[in-house]
Amino acid sequence: MTLAVALILCPLALLTLCFGIELIAGVRPIGCGQVGSARDAAAVIVIPAHDEELIIGATLEALRHVADNWIRILVVADNCEDGTAKIATSMGAEVVERIDHARRGKGFALDFARQHLRADPPAIVVIIDADCTAAPGSIERLVAACATSGRPCQANYVQTPAPDGPPALQLSTFAFYIKNVVRQRALQRLAGRVHLLGTGMAFPWALFEQVELATANIVEDLEIGLQLANAGHPPLAVEEAIVSSDPAAQADTLEQRRRWEGGYLASAARWVPRMVVRSLTRGDLGGLWAALDLLIPPLALLVTLDVAALLAAALLHAFVGGALWPLLALAAALAFAGIALAIAWAAGGSRYVTLGGLARIPVYLLWKLPLYAGLARKGSPKEWVRTRRG
Repeated sequence: MTLAVALILCPLALLTLCFGIELIAGVRPIGCGQVGSARDAAAVIVIPAHDEELIIGATLEALRHVADNWIRILVVADNCEDGTAKIATSMGAEVVERIDHARRGKGFALDFARQHLRADPPAIVVIIDADCTAAPGSIERLVAACATSGRPCQANYVQTPAPDGPPALQLSTFAFYIKNVVRQRALQRLAGRVHLLGTGMAFPWALFEQVELATANIVEDLEIGLQLANAGHPPLAVEEAIVSSDPAAQADTLEQRRRWEGGYLASAARWVPRMVVRSLTRGDLGGLWAALDLLIPPLALLVTLDVAALLAAALLHAFVGGALWPLLALAAALAFAGIALAIAWAAGGSRYVTLGGLARIPVYLLWKLPLYAGLARKGSPKEWVRTRRG
C-alpha cells in the first residue's frame, strides 16, 4: 500500500518542489545584456486580426507611437466580417485580407502573412496580437535583441492589473503573471530558454520561414517555441520589452482558460517524453529542466491535485495504515511552494491580487473545478475560438 501511495504522491511532490524552485529563481528580473540598434534591422510587426474593428484603430495608434514610425506594420484581416481591414488601411497600415472559413485560427493567419512577406522579406518579424499594447521602447528592444542574438525572442507578456475586480479575476491575472513573468525568468535562468507566449514574439526571418504555422493548434505559440528549441534555436526572454492586454471579463475567463490550459496539457503530453529522452541521451540538464517545467500543471490545477491527493492519502492512512513519508513529502513540497508563492506575491504579484483576493484561493479552486472536470471528460479543446473583447 505504501508503494502505491508513493507512486502517486511522489511525482506530485517533485513537480510541486520544481514549481517552488522556479518561483524563487524567478523573483528577480533578468537582463538581456548589451544589444545593437533595432533600426539597423529591417523589421515588420504582424498583427493577426479577426473582427477587431472596435480596437484595431487604438492598437495601431499606440503602436505607431511606441514604434516611432520606423517599423513596417502588416495587419492580417483574417476571416473578418466587419470593418477591421478598412480601419487598419485608414490608419496607414499595410493590410492583407484572408478568407478561408474552413481553416480558422491564428496559425493560418500567420502563415498567410509569411506568404505575403516572401516578396520582400524583412530581417525580423514581430508578432503582436490585436488586443495588446506595447510599453514605450519595447518593440525596439525586442527587435534589437532578436537581431543581436539571432534567436527567437519573447517579451514580458502580462495582463493589466484589476485590483478592484472580482477575486476570481484578480487571482486569474496573478496566475497569468506567475506563468508569464516569474516562471519565464526561472526557465531562462535554469534552462537557457523560455516559452513563446503568442504575442510580443520576434523571429529572425530565417527561423520564421522554417516553423510550422498553418495548423489549427490552439496553443500554436507554445508549439512553435518547442519546435525551435528542439531544432537548436531556444527562445530568449527580453525582460525590458513589455506587452500587455486587458484580462477577459470574468464570464469569459473560464472558457479562455479551458482552451489555454487544455491545449497546454495536450502539448505537454506530446513533447515531454521526447524532451526527456533527448536530454538524457545528451546529458543536457537544461533540457531536462525544460521538460520538468512543461510537466508542471497550471497553478490552480497543481494546487487542486496536491490538496486532493493529500486528503485521499490521509484518509487512506487513517483507515488502512502504512508509512507516512509519502504524505509528508508532498505536504512539505506544498508548504515550500506556498512560501515561494508568498515571496513572488510580495515581489511583484501584489499588483494583481490583494491580500483579500489571496484569501479567496479555495473559492477560486472550486470555481475552476468545472473546467478540469470538463477537460477530464472531453479532453483538450480542438477548435480555436476568439475571446470576446471588452
